[in-house]
Amino acid sequence: MRTTVGIVGAGPAGLLLARLLHDAGIDSVVLESRDRAYVEHRQRAGILEQGTVDVLRAAGAGERMDREGLEHGGIELRYDRKRHRVDFPALTGGRSVMVYAQTEVCKDLIALQLKEGGPLLFEAEALAVEGADTDRPRVRFRHEGREDVLECDYVVGCDGFWGVARKAIPAELTRVFERSYPFAWLGILADVPPSHDELVYARHDRGFALLSMRSPSVSRLYLQVPEGTDAESWGDEEIWDELERRFETGDDWRLERGPITQKSVTPMRSYVHEPMRHGRLFLAGDAAHIVPPTGAKGLNLAVGDVVTFARALSYQRETGSAELLDAYSSTCLRRVWQAERFSYDMTTMLHPAPDATPFDARLQLARLDRIATSRAAETDLAEGYTGFPV
Repeated sequence: MRTTVGIVGAGPAGLLLARLLHDAGIDSVVLESRDRAYVEHRQRAGILEQGTVDVLRAAGAGERMDREGLEHGGIELRYDRKRHRVDFPALTGGRSVMVYAQTEVCKDLIALQLKEGGPLLFEAEALAVEGADTDRPRVRFRHEGREDVLECDYVVGCDGFWGVARKAIPAELTRVFERSYPFAWLGILADVPPSHDELVYARHDRGFALLSMRSPSVSRLYLQVPEGTDAESWGDEEIWDELERRFETGDDWRLERGPITQKSVTPMRSYVHEPMRHGRLFLAGDAAHIVPPTGAKGLNLAVGDVVTFARALSYQRETGSAELLDAYSSTCLRRVWQAERFSYDMTTMLHPAPDATPFDARLQLARLDRIATSRAAETDLAEGYTGFPV
């Protein structure tokens, strides 16, 4: 099998890249180790930055998002029983975010790819990327019980942290930067309308809490818990009681309860792999970088990566210059490190560490007060949350 761009992984990054290349007249093949049902139901991110929304619309994948997604013009910060709303459009020149689950983005992009795009092979396990430093890289994969080879001009690894793409970059050429956090998120899905019309980020001495949503009738909520927590060790009423404590305010706001349909625990981690390119192999998304979910940046960073690659390859075809392809890693990493910085700031501002002192607690409250009383500080948060330029 032969193609111009071999894409390993059919998450949102790989699927969007295939769509962008299709629109640019560049052929590709997408290999995905899981089946279609798994990809379309894998619960992940739910916040799309303004730039991501714009890209999906331009790619023809925005119709259902615009119909069913929930546009949000801000978030609410809660601390010390106080509430402060951050107004995104007023602070950013009109930018906002969209609540639309990653599962739905994948469904939309899969439908487009199968209808109009190149081959999308499910249950096609990539075994290795070979010859990355040559002009004919290859992906060895197993599909329908047989091993095969996908010969490419370029390979883009969108196969996540545990995938094979990153392993094709020699260890002596790489640098890894990472930080693990001593807490995690216990997340729930509940069949109850959200108790607030925008996301609520709550800092409490007992731990962080987040009120989010998947639709007008389904709430998504999170609690800070110790790392290694078993989700099933928390009873349903215990979860609601703890959420109620951490969202407490000085007014008459109340948290609505409902049946919990899913529980899971998400570890908190920051990770960056440099470089994001080796020869004709390019890394995108979680294959190259991971952020704690506090800043809602993971999916959006992956979108930025594949937009950068698609633009660079299109530029080469139009001009004959590999300048943008050569700059891929440095271009992406500038945005990645800003997102890492933003996510780290949000995480450390809102999550009490297990060994936190009263001094640390006061600093967190001071940082939140600064946002609530300084337009400059509030603008910095709004610009970071709605997204850095792609």
